[in-house]
Amino acid sequence: MDTGDEYTVASARQAADRDELAVWVAAFLASPGSDNAELAALLAEPPRWWLGPLQLPIDQLHRLVGPPDAPVVEVVEEDDWRPDVQDAAERIEDGWEPPPVIVSHRAGQLVLEDGNHRVEGLRRANVDLTWAVVAFEDPDDRDAFVAPDPARGGTVGLGDPGA
Repeated sequence: MDTGDEYTVASARQAADRDELAVWVAAFLASPGSDNAELAALLAEPPRWWLGPLQLPIDQLHRLVGPPDAPVVEVVEEDDWRPDVQDAAERIEDGWEPPPVIVSHRAGQLVLEDGNHRVEGLRRANVDLTWAVVAFEDPDDRDAFVAPDPARGGTVGLGDPGA
């Protein structure tokens, strides 16, 4: 899970400023700790349009695996997680900010592609939001996207004057 200091919210923001977020995502997914070059290739074809990093509520991410009260494909009980999840939770409580998770926007849902263990660590540390980089299959969908903001009882994102 440790991806070093190279892949941070700040480095993702810098890549976005250079319009190189797709390159950042591919390098991050191929890096030691993520070790997910296959996913990087899948997210490159067909081309995606990227947005982020932005904060998303973790309870709105559709995860592959997770706790019984979350939108998940497979429920995993608390004791069945790898030990590094609890380590991540403790590091988060001590101030560590994990790298952004990788999310796809599909049919109006936020699907967690990479970062399930980081999200579980955040959940265990009682953190409600995660930094994310979001992939869209259509640039118009990206431009129209509005991220949920539970703190304001509504949404915040592109086109929201309250953002």
